[in-house]
Amino acid sequence: MAELLQESEIVEQLSAVAGWSREGVEIVRLFKFSSYMAGIDFVVKVAHLAEEANHHPDMQVGWRKVTVRLSTHSKGGLTKLDFALARQVDGLVG
Repeated sequence: MAELLQESEIVEQLSAVAGWSREGVEIVRLFKFSSYMAGIDFVVKVAHLAEEANHHPDMQVGWRKVTVRLSTHSKGGLTKLDFALARQVDGLVG
């Protein structure tokens, strides 16, 4: 099982995922889309990645935007799993 990252590791990992920011024990990114349905399609793709990884983000859907929040809930903070999934999510939008 993944272990919590040290502060220096979080800073290093965060520098490698453009567009993501840290909010407490989560990393967060807002994705914007050309239409509401494009955002919904993105959520479905993220859901499939999350299921494959058995690591599930919190997502908030709005009009032409989706906020993704990652944290390893079972550990109460950030692990390598969060940053790995962040990179995969980024790959969905190019």
